[in-house]
Amino acid sequence: MAEAVHRLHGLDLSYFTGKTEAYLRAKGVAFETVETDTRGFERCARLTGVRQMPQLELADGSWLTDSSEIVEWFETRGAGPVLRPAVRPVDPAAAFVSLLIEDFGDEALWRPALYWRWAFAADARLMSERLARGMLRDVPGPVLLRRLVILNRQRLHYLSGDGVTAANRAAVEGLYPRALDALQPVFAKRAFVLGERPTEADFGLFGSMFRHFASDPTPARLMRERAPDVLAWTGRVWSLTPERVAAAPEVRTVPDDLGPLFDLVERVHLPELEAHAEAVATGRRRARFALDGAPFDVPAAPYRAWALGRLRARFQALAADASRTVEGLIGPRSTAILAREAAPAPRPIPELPIRPSERPGERPSGRPLDRLWRGGAV
Repeated sequence: MAEAVHRLHGLDLSYFTGKTEAYLRAKGVAFETVETDTRGFERCARLTGVRQMPQLELADGSWLTDSSEIVEWFETRGAGPVLRPAVRPVDPAAAFVSLLIEDFGDEALWRPALYWRWAFAADARLMSERLARGMLRDVPGPVLLRRLVILNRQRLHYLSGDGVTAANRAAVEGLYPRALDALQPVFAKRAFVLGERPTEADFGLFGSMFRHFASDPTPARLMRERAPDVLAWTGRVWSLTPERVAAAPEVRTVPDDLGPLFDLVERVHLPELEAHAEAVATGRRRARFALDGAPFDVPAAPYRAWALGRLRARFQALAADASRTVEGLIGPRSTAILAREAAPAPRPIPELPIRPSERPGERPSGRPLDRLWRGGAV
C-alpha cells in the first residue's frame, strides 16, 4: 500500500515554510510542497480559520498550522505512535533548553530577518520580484505593478509596522551579526546546537538562517564571511534524513558553550515576550520595551503572550534537579521571567488537528497570528 502523502501549503521564500519542510524531511514524513498563490492562501484560511503559512493538509483531510505546533504534534502525537526518530532530547533540562532556543529562533530573529530582507534595496528588489511572480502570480496586472505593490506593503508591515525606527534601527540590524557570532563557535565544534543530533533548537534557528539570512544577497554575504560554519550547518539541517538522525547519539546534556546565545535570549527575547504578555493581560494595544537601550513600540501580539505562557508552564513543571540545571545556564533575568506566576494567555490558534467539517461557517481571522502572513515571514 502506498504511503499517504500530506500537502504542505507555503512559499519557498518563507521563514516558517522552510523550517517545517526541513523538520518533515528529517522525520521521514511523506509530503509534497504546494507553492501557494493568493487563492490558495485564502482557501487554506477558509478551511482552518487561520491566515498563516505554512499549513499542513494531512492525508486524512485534517490540518495542522503553526510550525512549532506542527513539530510538537509529530513529536508527541503524530499519526498514532510518536514518529521516530525523535528530535526532542530525552533529558528534561536539555528538552526545555531546546524549546527555549527554538522559540528564540522563531520570535527574536523574526524582526531582523524581515529587516534584512526589506531594508536594503538590492534584497528588496529581488524578493519583491520573486513574490510578484510567485504568490501574486494569480493577481491581474503587470509584474512591475505587482512588484511595487508587494514592495511597499512588505516595508510598511515589516519595518515601520513592526516598530523599526531611526532610534532602534541599529539594534535590529545588529541582532543578526550577534546571532552569527554566538553560533559560529558552536558549529565549528559540533554538528548541531546541542550535540551531534538535531533538536527543536536547530529547526527554530533554521527558519531565519536558511530562508532569509543564507539566501538573501546582503545577509548571505555576511554569513559567508563572518560565520562559514553557520552556513555549513544550514546545509546539514536541510539534508537531514531519518537515517542520519537515528544514527546520531541522543542529546542528554546541555553543552557549556552556549553562553552568548543564552545572553541574547536574556537580553532580547524574553524581555520582549514579557512586554507583549503584560500588554495583552492589561488590554493594551501596544507593547513597549527597550532592548539594549533602544526603545520599541509595537502592536501587542497575543501569540507572543501565549508563547511565553507555554515556556513558563514547561519551566515551572521541571523537577528540581532539571530546574537547577536550566537556571545555571540561562541567567538570573531569564530565570525570573520564566519563574514568574501569571495567568496563561488565551490560545490564539486552533487546537490540532483542525477538521474543517467541525468548523461550519467559521471565517478566518483578519490577520495571521496578529501580523499579516505571520506564519510565513516573507
